[in-house]
Amino acid sequence: MKSPTTAGAKPEQELGAEQLGMFLYQMMLMRRFEEKAGEMYTRGKVRGFLHLYTGQEACAVGAINALEEQDKVVTHYRDHGHALARGVDPNRIMAELFGRQDGVSGGRGGSMHLYDVEKGFLGGYAIVTAHLPLAVGLGLASQMKKQNAVIMCVFGDGSVGEGEFHEALNLSVLWKTPVVFFCENNLYGMGVPFHESLSTEIPKLAAAYNMPAVSVDGMDVLAVHRATRIAVDHCRAGNGPYFVEAMTYRYRGHSMADPELYRLKDEIEQYRKRDAIEKLKAYMAERGDLDEAKLAELGERVEHVVEQAVDFAEQSPNPPISTLMDHLYKETAGG
Repeated sequence: MKSPTTAGAKPEQELGAEQLGMFLYQMMLMRRFEEKAGEMYTRGKVRGFLHLYTGQEACAVGAINALEEQDKVVTHYRDHGHALARGVDPNRIMAELFGRQDGVSGGRGGSMHLYDVEKGFLGGYAIVTAHLPLAVGLGLASQMKKQNAVIMCVFGDGSVGEGEFHEALNLSVLWKTPVVFFCENNLYGMGVPFHESLSTEIPKLAAAYNMPAVSVDGMDVLAVHRATRIAVDHCRAGNGPYFVEAMTYRYRGHSMADPELYRLKDEIEQYRKRDAIEKLKAYMAERGDLDEAKLAELGERVEHVVEQAVDFAEQSPNPPISTLMDHLYKETAGG
């Protein structure tokens, strides 16, 4: 099993103030967007399931910013952060949470089914692990069509006990598909502690299929970005898939309906001391790339974007009843 500091890693100093500022902005936007989404849920504006990403922002920002425009992303149902990192319009994401016509999925998908073809964001998936075989298929299509696209497949540690996980990894290696399997290990599969559900380390499972595999600090956006760039370069060079495990932590429950009876509040506070946003702020301040004025400006910008997203969602109409049967079947020639 390789170390995430494998030779070939590019130093953090290559990231300039502008890119670091963008990373910080995206993480702050995700944090505030999720806070507002939770608020809208408690007010009855967002219905159904809502799985918040709070605490895991470094994973989405570090990994997805390692991709190029032609690359594709498929992910799990805790997908708001991934969509934001990929550049999906916050207005349309919020409208989708509200179930409105102007949402990214026309108000039909809700929180767990964000989708934006133009951004190469090919879905959040509610069925655990179901999107891993789809990622392999997308990678195979990229090969056959010579698209030079890398597929990033994001999933949680709860996926590794499913059969599709092993099938997808095995086929991906056999067919040398350009897939980065990115596992966000937040230590809990719903309410089950990770150590009670798997008897080994996750990267060892990938290594068993002869796939390069690393584990990285998922609370450090720079470490995530560095490791994922190596993975993406490996895949784009035609070397087959690559596996990255990001050790992270979610501050909120599994979903808004989770009473969180399985962990102590002290545990959450310990992880908050390692908060990825605060860590990046401190790093940037030490480099001279961030001061109080710049931070305040970022905060105001984030607040404006999130409030604008809520206003957009509020004003967007509900899908008309006349469209109830739309998108159920694809019409074919001759009927």
